[in-house]
Amino acid sequence: MSQSFSELIGTISNFVWGPPLLILLVGTGIYLTVRLGGLQVTKLPYALKLAFSKNQDKTSKGDISHFQALMTALAATVGTGNIVGVATAVVLGGPGAIVWMWVSGFFGMATKYAEAVLAVKYRVTDERGQMAGGPMYYLERGLKQRWLAVAFAGFASLAAFGIGNGVQTNSVAMALKTTFDVPLYVSGILIMIFTGAVILGGVKSIGRVVSYFVPVMIVFYLGSGLLIMVMNYTLIPDAIALIFSSTFSAEAIGGGAIGAAIRYGVARGVFSNEAGLGSAPIAAAAAKTDMPGRQALVSMTQVFLDTLIVCSVTGITLVMGGQIGSGLEGVELTTATFEQFLGPAGGYIVTIGLVMFAYSTVLGWSYYGERSIHYLFGQKSILPYRIAFVLVAGLGAMTTNLNLVWALSDVFNGLMAIPNLIGLLFLSGVVIAETKRFNQQLELENRNRKAS
Repeated sequence: MSQSFSELIGTISNFVWGPPLLILLVGTGIYLTVRLGGLQVTKLPYALKLAFSKNQDKTSKGDISHFQALMTALAATVGTGNIVGVATAVVLGGPGAIVWMWVSGFFGMATKYAEAVLAVKYRVTDERGQMAGGPMYYLERGLKQRWLAVAFAGFASLAAFGIGNGVQTNSVAMALKTTFDVPLYVSGILIMIFTGAVILGGVKSIGRVVSYFVPVMIVFYLGSGLLIMVMNYTLIPDAIALIFSSTFSAEAIGGGAIGAAIRYGVARGVFSNEAGLGSAPIAAAAAKTDMPGRQALVSMTQVFLDTLIVCSVTGITLVMGGQIGSGLEGVELTTATFEQFLGPAGGYIVTIGLVMFAYSTVLGWSYYGERSIHYLFGQKSILPYRIAFVLVAGLGAMTTNLNLVWALSDVFNGLMAIPNLIGLLFLSGVVIAETKRFNQQLELENRNRKAS
């Protein structure tokens, strides 16, 4: 019975994450890119400057700074997908999958921008005086479709316990068990303590912690990958050539490999950066900002950093290692590649990176789930939710098999995207109007700056 149920969930998951949803996700990004005039290219330098500026907006409404909102979103997205997901993509789709990961990331930047514009524009102040926003609010207040808002919040709250909690803490505990022989129950108890200490303080506490934690973890893992590339720079040209040749070669097209590359490259890219799923705009809505467009540009950099930088380093390093097709999969392939170039230290780097990435995902998703639960059930549901989230974090770490939870989480994660994408497409006119208003404000600021 349980096996047949697991197979049923797996079938549903494959259907939800099949070509129609992937086409809709990328298609929405292409549509928004055209309507926004390639904003992810023209505004990227300013967006990066804004994201990491020390002069954060302290006078506008909001709970956390631009940078903290970005780090909260990055905490949730820079996770196991950057280590395990990329390895899975190149195994199942070949090196060419990396190209399609880049494609999904490029167009996903426009999607992420649009999500954040709508999240800030339609956000509200809750009964505690804190900002609340995200797809559920722009679906209700902008699109006037509360049933879609409720559907999104329901799917998001369920996904938060799975893809954003139990399966992540399980990855942490298993990695610590394999590499350092830490008992699962010890990892579970420690995870509960650290998670509870952070999330019980709400978004301001989460924002403060991830603003320090996320940059350290990204620099640690990214620096290690870049070190491999620098030390073995002669392998880079051949690796890049293989990535593109395996994507567009006659053999790939004739043999159907290009279809696998597109499917797994796009799917893992979306899994990593979450563009179009509707999760990150929940964090964007909490930012202190004077205009939706300003925070939206900051949010856009999340996809750039996650997919076009971190995932690229993993992918290129894996191709340089030449172990794709050796039978290794997932984290084992990434670990073996890092050990190939850095010796035993490489294995420790991947394990520590996986632990930090997975734990940061738990922190980010705890806020997404909290906002979704709050939308559905109000303020009284917050404390019970936080307690339940901490307990699930511990139980997930102590469980040895979470395959069914993974499959269910994939289903709810994919279902989140459908109402969100409907909202993005039908409210794209609002995004364009807000972007024009923001561009006019930028021109005025530039003129005043030059005049002074």
